[in-house]
Amino acid sequence: MADTFSSELDRWSWDQVGERIEAKTAGDVEQALSRAGVADMEDFMALVSPAGASYLEDMAHASRELTLRRFGNVIQMFVPLYLSNECTNVCDYCGFSVTNQIPRKTLTTKEILAEAEVIKGYGYDHVLLVSGEAQSLVGPSYFRNAISTLKPYFSNVSMEVQPLKEEHYEEMIPLGLHAVLVYQETYHRDLYRLHHPKGRKRNFDYRLATAERLGRAGINKIGLGCLLGLAEWRTDLFFLALHLRYLEKRFWRTRYSISFPRLRPFEGEGALPLHEVSDRDLVQAICAFRLLDPELELALSTRESPRFRSHASRLGITS
Repeated sequence: MADTFSSELDRWSWDQVGERIEAKTAGDVEQALSRAGVADMEDFMALVSPAGASYLEDMAHASRELTLRRFGNVIQMFVPLYLSNECTNVCDYCGFSVTNQIPRKTLTTKEILAEAEVIKGYGYDHVLLVSGEAQSLVGPSYFRNAISTLKPYFSNVSMEVQPLKEEHYEEMIPLGLHAVLVYQETYHRDLYRLHHPKGRKRNFDYRLATAERLGRAGINKIGLGCLLGLAEWRTDLFFLALHLRYLEKRFWRTRYSISFPRLRPFEGEGALPLHEVSDRDLVQAICAFRLLDPELELALSTRESPRFRSHASRLGITS
């Protein structure tokens, strides 16, 4: 195994992976379906391939069976708590981008408590802390205070903020940090640089290594994902699955989740989806990950329509 996932990633050619996915046949898909739950990376290529799209009903049935076997009919609900929309990055697909002229706000401790009271009033017990990336305003000390403030209210406090150093995660875990979500956005290095022209987030390898820092720190759960629509989705999902497999082997005590955010309209000017991802494409992606890993937690965002969520939740989604 490579010393870092960055070095593992460099062993692969994006274009060649895309060609291999495109070349998968109906026979490859049928073979992958016969190994549902113990699929390997070649099987995963087949499951996300254009040929796999013709087997979507079979994939959905197998995915539902595996999900029911492992998770039953249980779906965990969580609520994002937006701490701040301050950001120093320029990301051309995000409303928080520093170039967008929008009102900015960072919650005080009193305001965080007020949000917690409202969320608890709705009956939720899991909260996800979300912020833009503005190190001087919402850095490690701010997050430590937020976690300590909220832990008495919630069973699980998770975070989706800027990548932090390993020692910062080590400090936050005893305070009640349960999970950290960090999405690479895209595993295509050149496209990543194109969509992140300025700011700390421009550093592809530092962001990519965040999951490894979390694994060494001993976090309970790591959430991975890529922003579907920035790059060709089938190839991006292959590298997401490769990343997952790398982490599972190296940090086997940690639990993992995969999310499927699609690029959506936002306030300000920026990128539209360069590669459209249809509802059928997204269902295929969800089923492929369930067939790859029956133990994996799969999350779907409320950026998707209620109709789509109701349908997809029966096929493999667990939160």
